[in-house]
Amino acid sequence: MRIFHIIAPDVWAEAVKSGEYRPASVSTEGFVHFSFADQVAGTANLAYRDEPDLVVVEVESDRVDAELKVEDSYRGGTEFPHVYGAIPPESAVAIHPLRRATDGSWTFSVTSDGAAAPASPDR
Repeated sequence: MRIFHIIAPDVWAEAVKSGEYRPASVSTEGFVHFSFADQVAGTANLAYRDEPDLVVVEVESDRVDAELKVEDSYRGGTEFPHVYGAIPPESAVAIHPLRRATDGSWTFSVTSDGAAAPASPDR
């Protein structure tokens, strides 16, 4: 299964250098937050509205040794994928830029072949 993590490009670059990505959320919440492709833009606009530059790391979950749970951790009615442990950078199959629409909101979509594609303006 492909899951998606929003991150600053320099933070991901550092994880690649160190050989492991372990954000603070592993210590504070027990897991790394991920989204499904159709959740990325909503998550970015909710949690990262003011960030200047973001990328989306596309991870193949079978390449991650830590436990993956799809759950509604905050009882908000929507389930998200969470990985309970560190993410090895080699589990990433693609890095996609997160783009802004003309109104400043984040947009994201992935085509059926996995390539990043701009989201349609009416979505």
